[in-house]
Amino acid sequence: MQTLLPLAEQAAVLLKARRETIAIAESSAGGLLSAALLAVPGASAYFLGGAVVYTRKAREQLLQLPREAVAGMRSASEPYALLLARTAVQRFSASWGLAETGAAGPTGNPYGDSAGHSCIAIAGMSVEIITLETGDAGRVANMRAFSAAALQLLLRHLSR
Repeated sequence: MQTLLPLAEQAAVLLKARRETIAIAESSAGGLLSAALLAVPGASAYFLGGAVVYTRKAREQLLQLPREAVAGMRSASEPYALLLARTAVQRFSASWGLAETGAAGPTGNPYGDSAGHSCIAIAGMSVEIITLETGDAGRVANMRAFSAAALQLLLRHLSR
């Protein structure tokens, strides 16, 4: 958490200054992304909510995304990450939606992605999707790397 907190603090300053809000939909980061943003005092000014969308059931229940909405999409992909980010914006009426989906490890996922693969998307006033390949099988290290990459993506967009 110590490596994520400085990034979250920078994002918090920018979100507050811009009077903007954020909602999170994360998977392989396991809640670390939300935890980092919530660890900053005054998070209620910008953090509207988050969901760990780790399973199909979680996606359907927490984000109300039916199976039909993801037809033809695999979960650890850029289109899926963007769908999650846009859905977070809509469900929470947030300025920004930030989403992460991938394979933390120690093994890959059923779709053929190796451990350390993550797709991260931001949606709101601008949109961007990135794919991260850490090349690491360490689950916790990947969770941290995914969260850090998501926070860096957020900072890039907030700094524009």
